[in-house]
Amino acid sequence: MFKEKKISIVIPAHNEQKLIQKVLKTLPHWIDYIFVIDDCSADATSERVRERMGSDPRIQLIRHEINQGVGAAICSGYKASLKNEVDIAVVMAGDAQMDPDNLESLILPVAEEGVDYTKGNRLFEGRAWEIIPHHRYIGNSILSLLTKIASGYWHIADTQCGYTAISKKAMHAVDLDKVYPRYGMPNDLLVKLNVADCTVRDVPVQPIYNIGEVSGIRISRVVIAISRLLLSCFFRRLIDKYVIRDFHPLVFFYTLGLIAFPAGLISGMYLFLYRLFSGPVATTSALFSAFLIISGLQFLLFAMWFDMENNKSLKG
Repeated sequence: MFKEKKISIVIPAHNEQKLIQKVLKTLPHWIDYIFVIDDCSADATSERVRERMGSDPRIQLIRHEINQGVGAAICSGYKASLKNEVDIAVVMAGDAQMDPDNLESLILPVAEEGVDYTKGNRLFEGRAWEIIPHHRYIGNSILSLLTKIASGYWHIADTQCGYTAISKKAMHAVDLDKVYPRYGMPNDLLVKLNVADCTVRDVPVQPIYNIGEVSGIRISRVVIAISRLLLSCFFRRLIDKYVIRDFHPLVFFYTLGLIAFPAGLISGMYLFLYRLFSGPVATTSALFSAFLIISGLQFLLFAMWFDMENNKSLKG
């Protein structure tokens, strides 16, 4: 128990035989449940977990017979937490990249202040650029910007950090069977939490790299896949939150902006190329293209401003 709250640790693990025991050994005594979800590992991950289960009765092993993805593994841990009436579920990776010394600071806002969801932010650390591999830092920054727009949580950053704590209320508010099952899970979950009007807060955590972990993530592929996911999530959030549940005029601003700005940009590029290779263009055509670009940008900026104002109350 922590602050009279029942706590669980959810550990998604895929081929983590090398570091999984290190993670399990460092968890504090006040954790009530430890759910390790072996997502169809091909190595001895499950065997290493069973070795620890003999000396630590808090550990429960959940094995996926088919690889479902890290998101699905986390949701399996959330379901097990709800089944055991856990008040707060914390996600820690099986590769020892999440410092257990940050557990209390991550849980405190949920336990004492009623925040629905806290997530680690490794970028608060001044040396993050030196510690985090540069290609991952840049990819993370791009996805963080896109996630701000898609989720409506404009105050958050480092959206790919999986070190999170979630309340029982928030777990009940989200349909766990419909959460994205793979690496885009944290991004998709944020969108679903926003639609459910859950509060979110960033908490500084220490970035840990180069301890023997092996990443199977291909940054270019992940950025493209998650960007597509976020585009879908963005439109779904607008429809669910600002059309179906409670109409808001920002929908018109986003719609007009997403029509006018691309149209102006495409026509402007066409006119520019035509001017380079064919000859002069009509002044009215150039002015109309510029008008579309400027007005489209204004519509988009107004829509974002409305969205920020509407979601201020969800800043945990």
